[in-house]
Amino acid sequence: MTSLLPPLALKDALVLRGGALQSGSVALAEGRIAHGAVTEVDLSGYLVLPGIIDLHGDGFEHHIAPRPSARFTVADGLASYDREAAAHGVTTAYMAQGWSWEGGPRGPDKAEEFMQAVQAYRHQAMTDLRVQIRAETHLVAEADRLIEAVRRFDVDYVIFNNHLAEARQMARLAPADFTAWARKIGRTAADLTRDVEAATALEKSVPRSLRKLAEAFDAMGLHYGSHDDPDAETRSYYAMIGAKIAEFPTTRSAAAGARAMNNPVLMGAPNVVRGASQAGNVSASNLVQDGLCNVLVSDYHLPALPLAAWALMDRGILDLAQAWALISTHPAQVMGLRDRGEIALGRRADLVVVHAASRKIEATICAGRLTHLSGQAALRFMGLGRAQTALAAE
Repeated sequence: MTSLLPPLALKDALVLRGGALQSGSVALAEGRIAHGAVTEVDLSGYLVLPGIIDLHGDGFEHHIAPRPSARFTVADGLASYDREAAAHGVTTAYMAQGWSWEGGPRGPDKAEEFMQAVQAYRHQAMTDLRVQIRAETHLVAEADRLIEAVRRFDVDYVIFNNHLAEARQMARLAPADFTAWARKIGRTAADLTRDVEAATALEKSVPRSLRKLAEAFDAMGLHYGSHDDPDAETRSYYAMIGAKIAEFPTTRSAAAGARAMNNPVLMGAPNVVRGASQAGNVSASNLVQDGLCNVLVSDYHLPALPLAAWALMDRGILDLAQAWALISTHPAQVMGLRDRGEIALGRRADLVVVHAASRKIEATICAGRLTHLSGQAALRFMGLGRAQTALAAE
């Protein structure tokens, strides 16, 4: 973990606070937004925005296993992902770890290994790295183990998945893809087929298992929801058992159902940037435009988070303050993170410094610690920016 910055005032920037960009300064001290400070950093020509809060990202998997047959240690993967997150303005990141009948890197054994590694890494992390568990609904035999694991490793976010229909369809219509999936997780197609069939046979046990998990999560104060709801009826079912977060609803009707029940809707930022879902599901941009999306997440690509905010602004769907709230203020509200998500007195000093002309993120500050620094902003923070500007003028 890097050291705290000394008391600083980031001067003459455009600052996003109170839902609008305002000319002014941001002071920070002891890791918090504070009153004025003695040392000043000239940030004219820059935007100062709240740190990005990512509620679902699985890009860390590529840092641990760049290729299916080439795995690195979890600790090395976390360090790499940590640096990538900081470079893209992320100050809080929930890493989406599978808890699945698939086994391999998404099975319970590897999930517990990952949670333990994250717990051990936190003391040196630059970003506030957290774990989101993606729990397959049909892994009913491991319900007690899941409850114990989230308690032991202090996990505060679980999402229910059910990918059995997708798996059966892939096996039937795209056997080569199914075989590739099995190979990626270190299994054979026959092994994976047996796992799919065994999980499918447990269908009648799923409702009772979900209720058990929901009761335990409520008692622990966890946030939980469901993934890939196909329709409003599915969203209503999960909402009734307490799983109020709708992550990646695949249709407009599912998102509208969530909105009607006041359930937050999370969509992928890559979907916004690319203009469409890579899986052929509902357009995230359309949901944002219709007021049916509360939060954007990185999904499989961290750089998409800030890019999505700019894309929504450029397309005239939202202004920058509204778009940035989808990746900062709103995620904090969904997770009850009251100490971050906005630039306000007493909040954590989680800040992103963006070059206004190029839109490049040149500095990230997480809880008052400098986690990324590049470009002209680096010279400004080192006190050289003004001197170089004066020399250039001469």
